[in-house]
Amino acid sequence: MARAYKLKQRAESQEATRQRIVEATVALHESVGVAYTTIRAIAEEAGVERATVYRHFPDEHSLLSACTSHYLRENPPPDPDALGRIAEPEQRLRAGLTQIYAYHRQTEAMTANAERDLPHSPTLATVLAPYLERWAQCRDVLADGWPTGHGDASRLRAAVGLAMGFQTWRALVRVEGLDDEEAVDLMVAMIRCAA
Repeated sequence: MARAYKLKQRAESQEATRQRIVEATVALHESVGVAYTTIRAIAEEAGVERATVYRHFPDEHSLLSACTSHYLRENPPPDPDALGRIAEPEQRLRAGLTQIYAYHRQTEAMTANAERDLPHSPTLATVLAPYLERWAQCRDVLADGWPTGHGDASRLRAAVGLAMGFQTWRALVRVEGLDDEEAVDLMVAMIRCAA
């Protein structure tokens, strides 16, 4: 009985340590990015030894996978299936861009760092592939159902992809000073023209 209790306590302690490491890594990724996060910094932030980080996460892929899963549970991106249930295309687009821009605002620091580091980290690209695919699904859902002339579907899809983009949101809101609602209105008007 005592042995089982000690094993349970040890497992709980290990899980708590693992969680501290994940949370420390997420905090560092958000503040400095993947490219500038070191195992030494993670260990210091989590209050553990470097060897403990390696014991829980023996390679970069396992660490980035755990951190990405944790971050996306805390910050779930818009759901393309839910958006797809809105029948009218312009209404769907407006609802989608409203959710997307709110998401960009909420995740701005992390997204900026991830976009900066993504071209230089094959492991990050692998780990984020399902996340990026979800954004492609959102684009396709938001572009679906618009009346387009012959051959204009790819142009419309490109316009929707541009409207959804983090850098588009940042340029409209942070550089040009629009609020999210004004940015959505502008992008809906652009897509209406593209259609």
